[in-house]
Amino acid sequence: MNTIVTDTGFAPDTWNGGYTSLATPVSGAALDLPSDSDLQTVMHSHPDYEMIRIDFPNSADGRGFSLARSLRRNGYTGRLRARGHVLADQYAMARRAGFDEIEIAPTLAARQPENQWLFRANWREHDYQSRLRAPAI
Repeated sequence: MNTIVTDTGFAPDTWNGGYTSLATPVSGAALDLPSDSDLQTVMHSHPDYEMIRIDFPNSADGRGFSLARSLRRNGYTGRLRARGHVLADQYAMARRAGFDEIEIAPTLAARQPENQWLFRANWREHDYQSRLRAPAI
């Protein structure tokens, strides 16, 4: 069973509505998107999905971050989950892009335990833009 990562650490998966794709939409299911999905197609399909899960095929593929940010900028307010090869070092970036949570495999959770993710959980305060905007001492 996969692990869900949030700002409070590891948690079990509470989603029980199932998953669907743009090709075969199912009411009440979360939308599963590959990282190369077209934003316009997603926004015009069913913008009322309670959850959208974006796949990260590998940790070097940043298209999912761009897709998440675009979804948020275009008004998506539902639950947004990254799934796949997202590393603990990428957690702050994922949260800033608009993801609410990350779904990782048990093997990744074993290699990068909860304390590594929690170290990055204070993502709002530890970014370079905040440091640049801080008043000079």
